[in-house]
Amino acid sequence: MLKINSGLNQQTLNEIKRMPGKVVVRDLKKNYGAVQAVRGLSFDVADGEIFGLLGPNGAGKTSTLECVIGLRKPDGGSIQVCGFDALQQPREIKERIGAALQYTALQDKITCREALRLFASFYRKSAPLDQLLEQFSLTEKANARYETLSGGQKQRLALALALVNDPEFLLLDEPTAGLDPQSRRELHTVIRQMKGDGRTVLLSTHYIEEAELLCDRIAIIDKGVVIAEGTPRELVARAKAPPRIVFSASKPADANALRNLASVSAVDVAKESITLSTSKPGDSIIDLVKFLDREHNELLDLHIQKPSLEDVFIELTGRKLRD
Repeated sequence: MLKINSGLNQQTLNEIKRMPGKVVVRDLKKNYGAVQAVRGLSFDVADGEIFGLLGPNGAGKTSTLECVIGLRKPDGGSIQVCGFDALQQPREIKERIGAALQYTALQDKITCREALRLFASFYRKSAPLDQLLEQFSLTEKANARYETLSGGQKQRLALALALVNDPEFLLLDEPTAGLDPQSRRELHTVIRQMKGDGRTVLLSTHYIEEAELLCDRIAIIDKGVVIAEGTPRELVARAKAPPRIVFSASKPADANALRNLASVSAVDVAKESITLSTSKPGDSIIDLVKFLDREHNELLDLHIQKPSLEDVFIELTGRKLRD
């Protein structure tokens, strides 16, 4: 284990050594002067899963990932990656992991094939380069200069470079930040394929829908600590927010009358729709239909919104994820 005045007792260290996780992080700390970016953060990533760090910008996600792969030296705590000590055996770890950070800086004139060949030279073994080009839909761009690639193509190249050493563990820091929706969906497919190939993935994101779509488990991070952890379903189940009925009608509806519908606890009237918070959506919908019928008001659209990870985050922190 990486041990830096962590204060961990021998029993805790022995438990960490016995853990089967691909990545085991305990009581991680990272400071930048007086700023505590990571404050005693702990989590573990199981073999073969996609584990997400979800939090706003500045929550400590990138600092955590950089400590895990050895780009920054922690100020405390312990880290194990692929069964190796993060400080004592960094070479062994780097041979087994791949990483795509927020920004990939390549020379403008370098081609995709040249970049892959260069990165492959850093490792004892490498994956077939033509296979990587095909896997990431870059075959036609193999000899294209980096400066000519689109944002999505640059991100796919970054992922190809992360896989050039055929790693068993992959770390992705905000892999789809700044991409258009189509490029983001394409990368989601690629990331799921990585898991299908048997790789373990640790990714950070501030997109809630991305975390829900990709991750087997999620750690919600805020101000350098884990404030909740579990599967997306488990986290949503902890939400205190009630289900919501969102509907629109042909004519405006009286908000005061809507508050008297069965099981409705709150009414929010927007320009194009009305949201009803309710403990029993079925009862509320039946009462709503009857009410609109009495008012000769046609129901145009209706759907039920269940509590979300966004609700969980707001309840835990008191603010929206992207505030």
